[in-house]
Amino acid sequence: MGTIDATMPNLDSVMNERKAFDETKSGVKGLVDGGLKRIPEIFHCQPDKYQKANNTSHVIPVIDLVDIDNKDPSIYQGIVGKIKEACETLGFFQVVNHGIPLSVLEELKDGVKRFYEQDTEVKKDFYTRDMNRSFIYNSNYDIYSPPALNWRDTFACYLAPPDTLKPEEIPVVCRDIILEYGKHMMNLGTLLFELLSEDLGLHPNHLKDMDCTQGLFALCHYYPPCPEPELTVGTTKYSDSASTRPYRWSPSSL
Repeated sequence: MGTIDATMPNLDSVMNERKAFDETKSGVKGLVDGGLKRIPEIFHCQPDKYQKANNTSHVIPVIDLVDIDNKDPSIYQGIVGKIKEACETLGFFQVVNHGIPLSVLEELKDGVKRFYEQDTEVKKDFYTRDMNRSFIYNSNYDIYSPPALNWRDTFACYLAPPDTLKPEEIPVVCRDIILEYGKHMMNLGTLLFELLSEDLGLHPNHLKDMDCTQGLFALCHYYPPCPEPELTVGTTKYSDSASTRPYRWSPSSL
């Protein structure tokens, strides 16, 4: 006869708890605002799966784009070579002097914060799991799939191609800066795809001609303070099909 592990949570109970959390439309921020002292078990992760890396020798290369427009072949090819090496070794690289003003990046951070820190009832109007919407706000888009939920809320918006962009669906508190940031990111993305094309020994416009520069989907995460950080994580291991994924890191969100 088989045996039942009494320590394993009942699947129906777990799914019901997740459903109840989702239906509040308040996200993780709502739990924290309610004075939560202990986090729900649906956020408890398995410690053995999220051990800290013991190899800290890797350093993500920094690529300086400051002279990319000077038309100096040696500088341009030097940048191409550095990106090629980074892609072949780590798959990550940082870019500095990328042309996006610091004021835009700071206002983007402030705009994201304004959205998440406004009244919960206001945010509920944007809470959805309809991926056909131009602006999507929820907590854990795959809420019924992972072993444990991430301690974060997320909003996402389609900024390109033009037929997916619906500015009127983006909240007023962050609309202008998200649209402005999107324009800068499209320019930077086009440049990076030109460099990546050359890395591959192709014409600079090769990936652009394949429409690789046509789409832009922005994800803005928010990690509220956690009363029991040792029991959960903000971001689990994952992979996706995106050809490139630029990150804007904000230390205050961790």
